[in-house]
Amino acid sequence: MRQKIAIVGTILLLIGVLFAINAVNYVSEEETKDFELSPNRSTYHAGPTGTRALYDFLNESGSKVMRWRETPDRLLGKGNEAVRTFVIIGDTPVTIDEEQAKTLLAWVAQGGRLVLVDRRPEFELIPHSGEWRVTTEYSELPSLTIDPADVAAMTENVEAVRAAQPTALTKDIDSVQPSKFAAGFSFVRLEKTAAGEAKSAASQPEAPEEQEEETQSGLDPEDRPEPQYVTIDETAAAQTSPAPVVHLGEARRPLLIDYPHGRGRIILLGDPYIFANGGLKLKDNLQLAINVLDARGTGESKALIAFDEYHQGRGATRNEFAAYFSGTPVLPLVGQIVLLMLLMLWTRGRRFARAVPLVQVDRRSTLEFVASMAELQQRAGAFDLALENIYARTRRVLARYAGTDYNSSRTEIASRVAARSSLEARSLEILMKQCEGAINGEPISERQSIFLVKRLREIEGTLGLRMRTRDIRQTPRVT
Repeated sequence: MRQKIAIVGTILLLIGVLFAINAVNYVSEEETKDFELSPNRSTYHAGPTGTRALYDFLNESGSKVMRWRETPDRLLGKGNEAVRTFVIIGDTPVTIDEEQAKTLLAWVAQGGRLVLVDRRPEFELIPHSGEWRVTTEYSELPSLTIDPADVAAMTENVEAVRAAQPTALTKDIDSVQPSKFAAGFSFVRLEKTAAGEAKSAASQPEAPEEQEEETQSGLDPEDRPEPQYVTIDETAAAQTSPAPVVHLGEARRPLLIDYPHGRGRIILLGDPYIFANGGLKLKDNLQLAINVLDARGTGESKALIAFDEYHQGRGATRNEFAAYFSGTPVLPLVGQIVLLMLLMLWTRGRRFARAVPLVQVDRRSTLEFVASMAELQQRAGAFDLALENIYARTRRVLARYAGTDYNSSRTEIASRVAARSSLEARSLEILMKQCEGAINGEPISERQSIFLVKRLREIEGTLGLRMRTRDIRQTPRVT
């Protein structure tokens, strides 16, 4: 017992030492400061570059939102038909490869709504729309000196942007405040020449004063490029023309556009700062996010909105248990305890000294032989043999008690025993005669043999001979 207590105490002591070592060596990771040059646009991130505020607002206001943590090809699988809006915010840490881009576009073509909020979206995700090609352009790149939490620094010398036209995406919006790093979109129309070669016409419309100057200079109006500014209703544009629709921004630098792709639409917003925690509260940025994501059910009532977290590095392929304890000393401690247990099991299975034979425990009872012989004698009817074994031992003890030889007569032994005790010589002699007669072949029954044995045991008890104890004591021990 003491040995087991010592072993358990030693194990607990080792675990305590391991825990202390891990606790001392553990250094908590300092929270990484957000930079607009390398932002974290995840909906799990509560920093100024994250989008957790938008996700929590939509979730608590009754909109159907979810964090998409699987590959895009699952959008086309069964059980995901409820996802109608898929949102990708910012330059994701995990690159969207060509196959994934094709999958997303195939999902959009089936009626999905792809929202790209980025200053430079992946080229594979902005395909041509009929004869129109969309490109991105921006004038200033973010730097490490800019604090994304500083609204004044992020919006320095930047005026609020008003709606270009009344559409579903600009409903209830007076103005939107982008950052100074916002990108604009441009799109050109590809036309066929007589020789069959494609040429691109600039999609940027001319200002009214410039158009008047061109007309006065004699330029044929039919030779001027078609303007990009669409002034018809969004729904009508989607039904009649594949041309992109401008919703926010100046005519030469649109901030928010969308265009059809198959039965769905692709929406492009050129500044993630509008959706980020640091800029969501400015002007009507929140209202714009609600309109763009169709969070109020303007299209399909209560459509499910999926925020892409797979390409934000939050894929569901990670182990949830390991992710929960990530950055703590729990996982190293558990690994060390498992290693210690394996080491103990290995050492318990190895021999450290010479082989010692196992202790042989004799499980046989000393009365097994007596019981076996008694059963055999009873079945064979050899009552004389059983009586002979008992009487021979009793006669030898009586002769010793009387002080005579073993071969002395019954009469002499009985008289001397009676002289030293309260027994009658006559009855003792008769008992001895009956026993010797049965041993010498006189017929005897089982009942008679039991009676004689009982009388012999009574004489032993009366004289206090204790024959068995003395015989056992006088028997030499074998070591």
